[in-house]
Amino acid sequence: MERQPYPTDLSDQEWQALQAVLPKAKNNRTGRPRKYPPREMWNALFYQLRTGCAWRLLPHDFPPHGDVWEHFCRWRDSGTIERVHDALREQVREKQGREPTPSAAIIDSQSVKTPQKGGTTASTRARRSREGSATSP
Repeated sequence: MERQPYPTDLSDQEWQALQAVLPKAKNNRTGRPRKYPPREMWNALFYQLRTGCAWRLLPHDFPPHGDVWEHFCRWRDSGTIERVHDALREQVREKQGREPTPSAAIIDSQSVKTPQKGGTTASTRARRSREGSATSP
């Protein structure tokens, strides 16, 4: 039985574009079929990214949060997520008639005023003496 789609799920067109830039799957060393389709792993990642929910709070109709987290870590550590992002960014730029990679960058440094006393001194609440104060915490 198919689950109801979430607004964060990949469309068929988005999934095709993502598959085109994903590295080819290595042979399964165990010979066992995959537990969960890769598209569902990516859908779960996009859900977590968009909603900001804790991994453990992923809806139950996604693969278990531990499996999603493990895939995310593997893809992050191998550089897969960065390569996918770069490839998709290049596709978008080309469709807009621009060069695939940016040729310039703007770096902006802005000064932020802070209190004269820095560190925890400036952000720690003053403590009241317990003597003589019936309402102290």
